[in-house]
Amino acid sequence: MTPSPAPTEGELAILRVLWARGEPMTVREVHEVLSRTKDTAYTTVLKMLTIMAGKELVRRDETERSHTYCARYSEPVVQASLLKNLVLRAFSGSALTLMQRALDDEMASAEDLDAISRLIAEAKAKRDKP
Repeated sequence: MTPSPAPTEGELAILRVLWARGEPMTVREVHEVLSRTKDTAYTTVLKMLTIMAGKELVRRDETERSHTYCARYSEPVVQASLLKNLVLRAFSGSALTLMQRALDDEMASAEDLDAISRLIAEAKAKRDKP
């Protein structure tokens, strides 16, 4: 059984960079992108990618002089894992309570609510199929 990915905030920032590029990147390339929005040391990015490779969050290709890294899991897989963890920890496993809190706090626009309604209808239709 594959372990569920559970990146930290810093690891998630690196994964977002890798997902956005969609192809393997060197530490220097990841560092360049991260440095545009936050003062980040090259050695910190290198250390985090090394740790992430050990946690199997990224794959490291060592065939070239400059090692490259790519995300091991797709963004939807990581999001699903993080959401499942959040629902279990914060909402006692209740998707209903999660949705109630999200809607109570007026985080959803009218367009979001329409899209959510369509998603619910689609989910119901999938469950009703034999």
